[in-house]
Amino acid sequence: MNTAIKKLLEFRNERDWEQFHDSRNLSLALLLEASELNELFLWQKGEGEPDEAKLKEELADVLSYTLLLCARHDLDPEQIVLDKIELNRKKYPVDKSKGRSTKYNEL
Repeated sequence: MNTAIKKLLEFRNERDWEQFHDSRNLSLALLLEASELNELFLWQKGEGEPDEAKLKEELADVLSYTLLLCARHDLDPEQIVLDKIELNRKKYPVDKSKGRSTKYNEL
C-alpha cells in the first residue's frame, strides 16, 4: 500500500490538487465513486457480472480516495482494517454469528 499511496500523492502534488483534497471533499469523492461502482451492478439479472475493466477502474477510484483520506489523517490502511477485524471478532463471535446475517446487537 505504501507504494500506491506514494504514487497517488506524487500524482496529486504534480497537479497542485492537494488544495482540493480536504477530508470533506475526499469523503464526498469516495461516496460518489462508490456509487459509480454500484451502478455497474444496477439492473443486472441474477448473478450478472460487470465488465471486468470497468470494475477494476471503479474499484481503483474507490481505493484511491480511501488511501488519500488515510494519508490525510496519517492512518495506516492495513492497520485500521486489522483493528476493525479484531473489533468485529468481538462483536460477532463465531458461536453466535456463523451462517447468520443478524446484526451484532440482535445476536
